Parts: sequence; C-alpha cells; structure tokens
Amino acid sequence: MTIRIGGGAGFLGDNLDAPRELAERGELNYLTLEYLAELTLSILARQKEKDPTKGFAADLIPVTESLVPIFQQQTDLRLISNGGGMNPAAAAQAVAAVIAPSLPQKKIAVVTGDDLYPHLENFLKQGNRFEHFETGEPLVEALFRKELLPKRVEQSSDRLGDCLLPVVSANAYLGAEPICKSLGEGAEIVLTGRGSDAALTVGPALHEFGWSLTDYDKIAAATVAGHLIECGAQATGAYTTSWQNVDLAEVGYPIAQLDAAGALVLTKPEGTGGVVNRRTVIEQLVYEIGDPSLYFTPDVTVDFTTINVDEIGPDRVALTGLTGSSPPETYKVSLAYRNGFTTSSQLLVYGSDCIDKARACSEIVFDRLAKIGLKYDRKNVELLGLGQGVVGVNEATSANEVVLRISVADKSRDKVVRFTQEIAPLITSGPAGLAGYAVARSPVRPVFAYWPTTISRELLSSEVVVKPAASWR
Repeated sequence: MTIRIGGGAGFLGDNLDAPRELAERGELNYLTLEYLAELTLSILARQKEKDPTKGFAADLIPVTESLVPIFQQQTDLRLISNGGGMNPAAAAQAVAAVIAPSLPQKKIAVVTGDDLYPHLENFLKQGNRFEHFETGEPLVEALFRKELLPKRVEQSSDRLGDCLLPVVSANAYLGAEPICKSLGEGAEIVLTGRGSDAALTVGPALHEFGWSLTDYDKIAAATVAGHLIECGAQATGAYTTSWQNVDLAEVGYPIAQLDAAGALVLTKPEGTGGVVNRRTVIEQLVYEIGDPSLYFTPDVTVDFTTINVDEIGPDRVALTGLTGSSPPETYKVSLAYRNGFTTSSQLLVYGSDCIDKARACSEIVFDRLAKIGLKYDRKNVELLGLGQGVVGVNEATSANEVVLRISVADKSRDKVVRFTQEIAPLITSGPAGLAGYAVARSPVRPVFAYWPTTISRELLSSEVVVKPAASWR
C-alpha cells in the first residue's frame, strides 16, 4: 500500500493557487497546508486579542473555497493543516461556512492542547522555569531583567502574575498522534494549532499503516517526508542554487510517496514546472535541522546522517537508510513576549557621492533627535545596494545610488513615532539628491521577542473534536 501526501503551502502567504493545482494534478490521498512559524503565531495571537473570532490563518478560507469542487470529485482526499493557529475552533467554523453549503456532512476535526498561554501562570507556580534553549535563563527572570513591566510591578505583592503581562503567546509543538486519532474518527479535514511541521505528514502515515508509536525507523521516514514537503516549492526547485535552469513560473509543489515499510520517494505533479532531483532534495533536507544526527521532533529523533538520496527517474528521488530513535521527553515551546516598538524608514540617495551622503543623512537624523533628548535602545543603518544584505560578503565600495534604510527600536512607542517624523524633513533640509518623499511616514509596529523553551510531555494532553461541517456553523 502506498499513499501520496502533497505539500500545498509552506508558510502563511504562500501561493493561493498552489493547493488547488496540486490537488487537481497530484493524485493525492492527503493535502497538507503548513502555515505556522514562530512569528506567525505571535501575529495570530495579536489578531485574536483584538477579535476573538480571529487568530487562525486567513489564507485557509480562500484555499478551502477553491478546493470545494475537488472535494466533490475526489471524495477520498483528506486535508490536514495547522492553519487553526491560535484559534482552531474559529478556523473550523470559518471553513465550515465555506464547505457546508455543498458538503454539509464532510467531517471537520479540531485538535487543541498546544496553547499554554491560559495556563502559563499555573505552570510556573508548579515549578516549571521555562528556561531559554541556549542561555538557560528562566523566563520570569528574563522578563524582569528586560524591564518590560509597568512601574507598579516593583511594589506588587503578586509579582508573578504581573511579570507575565508582556507574554503574547506560548505554544507547544504537539506530535502526530492527535492527527492520527482525528482521521481514525472519520475526519476528512483536520485543523490543528501548533504542532511539528512534520506531524501533518506523520499523522496520515500512522493512520493508514497502523504503525506503532515505537516504529521509529518508519516514523523517521514519514518525518523526513514531512520535512521535505513542509516548505512547499522549496523542495521542487524554488530554492535551488541552480535556479537559472528551472521553470519557476509554473513550479509544481512536492508530493511525498510513502509505503507501509517506510519507503519514501519525493516527486511532483507530472507536467509542472520546477524540478525534483538530488540537489533540490538535499538542499531542503538540510534546511533548518540543527544537528543532523539528532533532529528532534515530538514523534521521533531522526538521524539524517544515515540517509541515502538517489534519483530513480525524472522528478523522482528515493530516500533510503532512514533511521530514528525515541523522541525527547519534552515538547518544544514557542513563546513570544512584547519587547517594545520598531519602525524602518528609507530614502533613495542618488549621485556619485551617494554613499557619503547617505551616511551623513543618518547622522543628521540622530543628531537632531539627540538634541531633543532622544536615544534609542537599538538602531540600524543600512545602505541597500552595496551588498549589505549579507554583511561582509561581496560588499561594494562605490555606487551611483543607494537606498538608505534606518531602523530603530525602543520600549517607548512615542520615541519611535518621533523618529518617523525626522525622515521627510531631509528632503528640504538635507543634502541634494534625495527621493522617496511621497512615501508616508513609516508605520510603528510592536516587537514580539522569541523565547524558545520546553515543557514536559506529561503535563500536556491534546483534545480532538470531530463534527460534520453543518454542525460547526
């Protein structure tokens, strides 16, 4: 028995047409849509904070709408997505509103249990320190050290509760088991919150093949499959260093073909652009993995050093030698907290002296701000066009024009707003040869800082709810 699992989205904002095209041409059993990243969770948390009906991946709705005719034709096709984000139940209601008029009995599952935010204070009182991955610093100490709290906290008798005020979101990376359970209960669309990216693929494999949770080599194969397709077209040529020879206008999205023994082949729909070859697969294989011998997921620890990658035909690459061992005893947690405000402003600077002129402009801005007593927690000055996108690599020393980009960040929103008011005056009170004055003052945005940590698996449990689309409305 073989199943085909397609990766139709690699992030929130990916090609809206790709899922439909992949489902139409891919002969799929499962279509996965991977929408979440650490920053995305924070954005969705802020949306939910403003509106309790929001907080899920908005792209999920137009994509689902485009899939309705395909669901009607391909009755065995299943959709798995973490697009539930910070509000899987609201996502199910929104998806049901699209699905129910045509397919009222189509079963939608919601997986919850990843959101730690409502329980964070209790976890801390129970002794969980939520130490930073790299520094080992406890969360509470970090929040006080960063001086993110209102002054009243210094006199507060309940310092813990007040300390958590800056926290925006805290989500554990759950594994594939609740997805497998959802499918076992008849779900045809599964919407989760934060889980491991690979779990979207591992869940269907566990369900279809009946693997034990200790079949680590087989689960490693499904995990690698999920890792390869989780970023969409990055595995099919869109991220390759030999991109010049690849048709990216019609790039096909990836398909992982798995069997019960854990045999894995990566491919794409026939007749689409892009390419699947040893290079594209390896480039995605080593993407964001850390230690290649210890790739930790909630379901298995994968050893990438044992993998063999071989081209077995046009746009078909087989991966063998896949090995795994027991997963960590903790779940990874993505936590974000408010860390002030930021903005970036830019101007085009033209002329043979543009480099000196741009640097002088940045000095003028900060000198004027210093005169009224304003200094910033962080600032950054870039001369785009000189190769400063990657500092120290292929940087140029001459140009006829550059884009001056100045960024600041500070705990005080008012100070950041004041900075935005100093860029336009350069047009008439700075050096000659500046442009960009038609652009409005740059927007001021809140900064969400990332805090990677862990929590014991024993402290969390997931919940699965499966209902027909008509019942979710």
